[in-house]
Amino acid sequence: MVGAALLGGGEKLAGPLEVGVPVVTAATVDDALAVGLAQFAPDLVFDLSDEPVVDARTRLRLAARALHAGVPYQGADFRFDPPPRPRVATKPTVAVIGTGKRTGKTAVSAHLARVLAGAGRPPVVVAMGRGGPPEPELIDPDRFDLSPAGLVALAASGRHAASDHLEDALTAGVVTIGTRRCGGGLAGAPVDSTFAAGVVLANQRPEHLLVLEGSGSAVPPVHADSTVCVVPATADPELVSGYLGTYRLLLADLVVVTMDEAGLAPAAEAVRRAVPGVAMVRTVLRPWPLEPIAGRRIVYVTTAPPAASGVLAAHLEAAHGATVVGTSHNLARRPQLADDLARMDQADVLLVELKAAGVDMAARFALQRGMDVVFCDNRVVTMGGDGTFEDLVLQTATLAEERFARAPKVRE
Repeated sequence: MVGAALLGGGEKLAGPLEVGVPVVTAATVDDALAVGLAQFAPDLVFDLSDEPVVDARTRLRLAARALHAGVPYQGADFRFDPPPRPRVATKPTVAVIGTGKRTGKTAVSAHLARVLAGAGRPPVVVAMGRGGPPEPELIDPDRFDLSPAGLVALAASGRHAASDHLEDALTAGVVTIGTRRCGGGLAGAPVDSTFAAGVVLANQRPEHLLVLEGSGSAVPPVHADSTVCVVPATADPELVSGYLGTYRLLLADLVVVTMDEAGLAPAAEAVRRAVPGVAMVRTVLRPWPLEPIAGRRIVYVTTAPPAASGVLAAHLEAAHGATVVGTSHNLARRPQLADDLARMDQADVLLVELKAAGVDMAARFALQRGMDVVFCDNRVVTMGGDGTFEDLVLQTATLAEERFARAPKVRE
């Protein structure tokens, strides 16, 4: 035992705590642990606390802070170990992680890639998903058939033709690598994945930067030089910054709050309380057809929540000149999507996101009925925060380059 951090509960003490090792205190339980981690540099944090000073939520928050410091956190009947994230990349890396599914993480990754490419720093995106290819797959958008017909044919062969790496390649126009993962732990570690092998494949490319895209709440299982965390404004603030949610926020150099239509959501306030100094930008996502749709009657199929229907349809009509004759928010709900599609017979064009059932159900349905299919991106629009999305992600990429230059190099 090298030291102790007193979290509180001094009513049982007649004087200073004497346990045979140095004792540190602080104004809050989080600060006391932070002081102890910094002063003692332990190999393990052993938790001897209990109610009422530390409840289950606080205890998990403390575990998150220990994991972020690279230290296991153990108690009477539990133990958390820092997820292994070895250095695999031979070039600077920016991770994009999220607090869960449907956060806008792929939209943020694609927009980040576009911004970097526009600044003359095109990356390779390495993505993972439960529907990813069995072995790492490189997609060059200049050579791979990403047309609706081509992707429908891919789906017919038994592939998940709306995997994130295909969406990234189509919407960002950069080289991507798809990998597969299974499961996900409380601190974001997948049970199994081919992600490291995908990074090794990306190392062989000439591009200078890598964007490492997480999946759901799973974090890429390799070291990242800088990290962007995507938090939807609709998320439960308790899950964003409580329990082990704090761990993902502590990893972040930039927090992107998405879908913040109403302004400064409770989720954003939770981020500020948990990690006061982190850079944050509040954004909304707007549909961006990848082909012109002006003057066309369209059906718009999306994973966005129904509450956003009016805003998104109005944007498509005002900004892109289309007439929206129908919408479906059931792209990730196959039975409901089938019912929606069966009622949509007044449109010339199906406008659909490349995700979930966007290919094997929606695009296939439209092509069989002679409709045109246009894939739709979701573009990130800054609404407030510490700067524009574009400026902040460029700064985050530069931070990755600076950290990579100072770090030990991976041997090929």
